Amino acid sequence: MQIQVITLFPEMFKGVFSSSMLLKAEKLKLARYSLIDLRDFGKGPRHQVDDTPYGGGDGMLLMVDPLVKAIEHAKKADPEASVVLPTPRGEIYTQYQANSLAEQAKGLILLCPRYEGYDERVTKWVDYQFSIGRYVVTGGEIPAMVIIDSVVRLIPGVLGGAKSAEIESYQDGDKVEFPQYTRPEVYRGLKVPKVLISGHHQEIANWRAGNMLRGK
Repeated sequence: MQIQVITLFPEMFKGVFSSSMLLKAEKLKLARYSLIDLRDFGKGPRHQVDDTPYGGGDGMLLMVDPLVKAIEHAKKADPEASVVLPTPRGEIYTQYQANSLAEQAKGLILLCPRYEGYDERVTKWVDYQFSIGRYVVTGGEIPAMVIIDSVVRLIPGVLGGAKSAEIESYQDGDKVEFPQYTRPEVYRGLKVPKVLISGHHQEIANWRAGNMLRGK
């Protein structure tokens, strides 16, 4: 899967893409990443990308023209890619959307807003608008990282075990994965549940099923 990120701060992604499962996916040639600097599509000698909003208000908005030109540039490299816009105005992002993008999207273009937002007209070029929660962060870069990580880890071959992506939190509706333990059996008086060291596989399965919590 080709993943392109349109951002004013490409340096924010370098450590993320060169670590952990995202790096593994690239090494296995299951994913490849490219960073597109929105400033390259700005206006005039200062490469302006923002302007004051019509109707007044504090702050600046990203202008529609640089955003659209950056999307069109990304589309030339991957015409069938889906364009994703992290925004508070979007649908709440869940594991269902992560699964859907991993299964259906042939490529992803992540558009990272900044300042007070963006000219709404850019959404004509956007396929999905997602919010990662009912709170505000400084820009779209961190939400974009969350979306990318959640999708790439679902690409077959990225995670270690064949069942790793299936038996985990939120894969079964809003259920959260059961508690897990490892050695030592007793740590500062805290014991591993007896059933988990009993060797009775059905009882262990029943315990795990009964200890999957509902997410909120």
